[in-house]
Amino acid sequence: MARYLARRVLTLIPLLLGISLVTFLLATATPGSPVSRLEFNPSARPADVARIKAQLGLDKPPVERYLDWLSHVARGDFGLSLITYRPVSTTILEKLPATLLLTGSALCLSLFFSIPIGIYTAARRNSWIDRVATIVTTGGIAVPTFWLGMMMIMLFSVKFRQWGLPALPSGGMYSLHGGGGFGDRLLHLAMPAVALAFVQTAVWMSYVRTQMIEVLQADYIRVAGAKGLSHWTVIGRHALRNAMLPLITLLALDIPALFGGAVVIETIFAWNGIGRLIVNATMQRDYTVVMGEVLIIAMITVLANLLADILYQLADPRLRHG
Repeated sequence: MARYLARRVLTLIPLLLGISLVTFLLATATPGSPVSRLEFNPSARPADVARIKAQLGLDKPPVERYLDWLSHVARGDFGLSLITYRPVSTTILEKLPATLLLTGSALCLSLFFSIPIGIYTAARRNSWIDRVATIVTTGGIAVPTFWLGMMMIMLFSVKFRQWGLPALPSGGMYSLHGGGGFGDRLLHLAMPAVALAFVQTAVWMSYVRTQMIEVLQADYIRVAGAKGLSHWTVIGRHALRNAMLPLITLLALDIPALFGGAVVIETIFAWNGIGRLIVNATMQRDYTVVMGEVLIIAMITVLANLLADILYQLADPRLRHG
């Protein structure tokens, strides 16, 4: 296990280098720059524009800029924001807890509903509950996240208030007047977390159902049933573990989807996390913030995949390496 873990960690270095290079190329290839407005401003002198470019390092060749940025990143320095001139790492770390709260809540909701429903529908295959769940799953996969978020705001915030029912906040992380407590935060978190979890719940529920159906058709499951064990005992003792093993890998692979969905959800619900930050930074051509965010999300994704590989081997001894 130690040798395998060392090999996996070594493979992460070229992967992160490749991600950083692609991120830098995409950022530099995007039209415009933070000083574009000054270049077309008749009151701005060319000497002043050139001086600002030099201060921001925008006058250097792309290769030199990339190597300079990479050398600072290796020391934990993501540079300064081109708009606010604050350290990028400080800006991201201020927003990261809000995004982790949102994505973590969505992850817990997805697991809480998808696994039990997937198991039950597989055990009651072709029943009316299974058919209803299949329809809901198909619809959940097809529904765009941004549309779902806007419809939830329309229903639970606008319409509920018009109908005199208890309404949920339409956006933000807490109430401006007298807010900030646990209950207030929970009310503001409810709709964004459910909207972000909805698609993942549908995907994982379908996956768990498919895996359980496949495992329940295996010979050793029939043998366990022939020994006189009850249906749910067979599922709990024999089928569930083997069916859940591939879900570990699926969870790690869906980490980028959660962060990608958070970009949309945070924008719709005015949730002050890194998803909203990256949208604002992209609109303002704040490339250092964009590159720092993309690299940090990539690192979180890579580490999640590494953790999934370790958990998979711990759960299945047949896959362990020396």
